Amino acid sequence: MQDVAIQLYFIILADWNDPMSRKSRNPNFDQTLETLRTHSFDVQPSTVVAGGVLVSKHGAGAVLVPGQPARKNAGNVSEDGSGAGDEAGISPAAFAERPGALVNGEVAQLLDRGYQKFIKTSKFELPASASQLQAIHLFSEELKQLTGAISLYNESLGTTSDLYEYDRLKGREAAQPAPATPWALTAGH
Repeated sequence: MQDVAIQLYFIILADWNDPMSRKSRNPNFDQTLETLRTHSFDVQPSTVVAGGVLVSKHGAGAVLVPGQPARKNAGNVSEDGSGAGDEAGISPAAFAERPGALVNGEVAQLLDRGYQKFIKTSKFELPASASQLQAIHLFSEELKQLTGAISLYNESLGTTSDLYEYDRLKGREAAQPAPATPWALTAGH
């Protein structure tokens, strides 16, 4: 009986795969684009950004470019004590144009005026509908998940705007003359 238990134990160990021993998969830019295509994203070369790719789905789009190498581990000491650190890797894709609604093949910016959100292109500025905002949010969340980008909590709650222009604050950004300081020397004294 004990021999059978030992044999069964070794059979289980022989078939056992350590889930932690797998290497992490770091896709390159082309592999990331292929992953997007398999998840029903439309991927085509961008006419606006050289070397960029327009990725679209649900009536929303973004322009992606190949990512830049990540910084070396800042301040981390390597095992040999040289302080060089290890190369952190390459981000597969970066946004050349953030996610927005597609209007006539152009990725529009989302403009927040305080009372309403607008879709702004190079030629038009249109009020954004709830379905457009939902499409942008769904698109950006799917895109971030598939490209491995960081998904922030406030962006996961809803759609964030590219520009904020509140009518109550318009004109406040004009430079005001600096008030006179009592300790500064004047020309007459």
